[in-house]
Amino acid sequence: AMEGGPSARIREGDCAVLKRDEVFKAVSVLRRRKIIFEKQWFYLDNAIGHIYGTTFEVTSGGNLQPKQEVEETTTETKEAGTDNRNIVDDGKSQKLTHDDIKALKDKGIKGQEIVQQLIENSTTFRDKTEFAQDKYIKKKKKKYEAVITIVKPSTRILSTMYYAREPGKINHLRYDTLAQMLTLGNIRAGNKMIVMETCAGLVLGAVMERMGGYGSIIQMYPGGGPVRAATSCFGFPKPFFDNLHEFPLSKVQSLLSGTFSTETLPADPEDNALVEEESNGLSEEKQSSLQETEEEPATEAPMEISPAEEQDTMDINAEDVEFKENKEKENKENVREKQIKQWERRKKLKEAAALLREKNADGLIVASKFHPTPLLLSLLEFVAPSRPFVVYCQYKEPLLECYTKLRERGGVINLKLSETWLRNYQVLPDRSHPKLTMSGGGGYLLSGITVVLEKGKSDSSNSEALKMEEPSSKRCKLQDLPC
Repeated sequence: AMEGGPSARIREGDCAVLKRDEVFKAVSVLRRRKIIFEKQWFYLDNAIGHIYGTTFEVTSGGNLQPKQEVEETTTETKEAGTDNRNIVDDGKSQKLTHDDIKALKDKGIKGQEIVQQLIENSTTFRDKTEFAQDKYIKKKKKKYEAVITIVKPSTRILSTMYYAREPGKINHLRYDTLAQMLTLGNIRAGNKMIVMETCAGLVLGAVMERMGGYGSIIQMYPGGGPVRAATSCFGFPKPFFDNLHEFPLSKVQSLLSGTFSTETLPADPEDNALVEEESNGLSEEKQSSLQETEEEPATEAPMEISPAEEQDTMDINAEDVEFKENKEKENKENVREKQIKQWERRKKLKEAAALLREKNADGLIVASKFHPTPLLLSLLEFVAPSRPFVVYCQYKEPLLECYTKLRERGGVINLKLSETWLRNYQVLPDRSHPKLTMSGGGGYLLSGITVVLEKGKSDSSNSEALKMEEPSSKRCKLQDLPC
């Protein structure tokens, strides 16, 4: 099967997403690694080799078994009450005790049968309305039937997951807003895109997925290095990263003014910073190994020595010398490695700078926690005329200011400030209605198209032109308004 084809198989080392109802979690598929998801623990060993999208049941010992499609056993002519007014929730309606249920579980009885038993032993089940009965069954199934679906990560799934689990990490960028950005930014294969984001690499991943490995991306990053925790969840093939470049924001001004050099690099991005970002459960092994390496040297701190122990210290000293020699050897190798790394980073930086200098990018996407105005004004310099740009911000005030500044400056047309609005519906016979838990704000987007900026224009003539644009009726109205 093709890499991303409809029947892609789950392989060891893949990035996969676990799904249960509307809850998602990204994991690495590794053998003999315990995974805890929705209060269930299990191993993914048995899932390897199955097709993505398969639904598994968790059996005893945390093993996954592909779920057989069972015909829903409908109880004969359901008895149902007319309303729920006579049902008192006193906790006495269920005859099965906690221990009974535990005993059933220990016997290895399937979740489905446990639910059936619960229904039979509930004294109030028959008096509930049909809807309440459905609800009851659904609730008990969720508790006792451990069913997990393993799906292939995609922009839609990962953005839904991040928005539900850690919205702060992605600046509360809602999935429908991200979809709008990809459309407004005209992202497609073969583009040369500039992406500036502080959304854990989610926006970058979305752009990479849309471009399918064709074209090039320059990621602008603040601080020591780009954060790509979410990007790694997509599980892109290696070639996707060949045309992904990065460039520090701190160097943009010097690049524009022509004083750019790769000699003064920002400090090495610490590995720790990366680990901190990837709290998605993908880097637990990395984290533990880092901690181990940090903790080892601590044991060699000199302890207070009592005379009786002096004999031992003589031996230790001999070991120390050997230890020091080894350390020095390691240090030399480390220095060499560091130099190679630094040289590689310089080379990559030069490549990225050369790409930016061409000033012919096909688009610009900004989704960050920084104020958009200064960012946009400097990054638009690298975009070719007649190209789209999109800026996301969680709040509308910074974008309003940005809008005004761009209108004053010129060089852009079709400026739009929009907010996407999302409403989920429950669709069920006789009870379709908007979901009660509706998302409040999905953030704001400022989009527009670049045009050639005529240098000769002064600001005053620009504002004159703006006044001319407005129909006269609109102007009159504004003047007539009472203050």
